[in-house]
Amino acid sequence: MRIAIILAGIVLLALGVWVALGKPTYPSTDTPIKLGQLEVKTTVDKPIPAPIGYAGIVIGGVLIVAGAMKKK
Repeated sequence: MRIAIILAGIVLLALGVWVALGKPTYPSTDTPIKLGQLEVKTTVDKPIPAPIGYAGIVIGGVLIVAGAMKKK
């Protein structure tokens, strides 16, 4: 269980750094015009907000420390 907590912390920490420092995006589809069966759809790549990355870094760090301090 201790190793699982540490590994989860490492994964969250790595993903948090990737989001905070990189520019990952996700596709967002919107339908601005709809007239009967006729639709106009647009797809835009939106960036993932940096605070989500910061939260991943903090939570990952807490999990790593908690896993390292947990006694067998």
